Amino acid sequence: FKAKIALSAIREDETIPQLAARYGIHPTQINSWKRQLIEQAADLFSRSNSSSKENGQTTDNLHRVIGQLTVERDFLARKLDH
Repeated sequence: FKAKIALSAIREDETIPQLAARYGIHPTQINSWKRQLIEQAADLFSRSNSSSKENGQTTDNLHRVIGQLTVERDFLARKLDH
């Protein structure tokens, strides 16, 4: 969400006040996110590929657990309704 708004601010698709009004966020916060994105963009491209792979595996594991918990929750909800 923050990245989406910061990218919109960088692209200047809309003015900062327009973005603030659309998302209900103070313009100062949007400027802060925009500045952070610009300052930390170089770090994004300097990271090693192994870090990216590890994050991908962690994400896959989390999605698997979320799926399992969703199935369990739905099962229990059906049992409680009956």
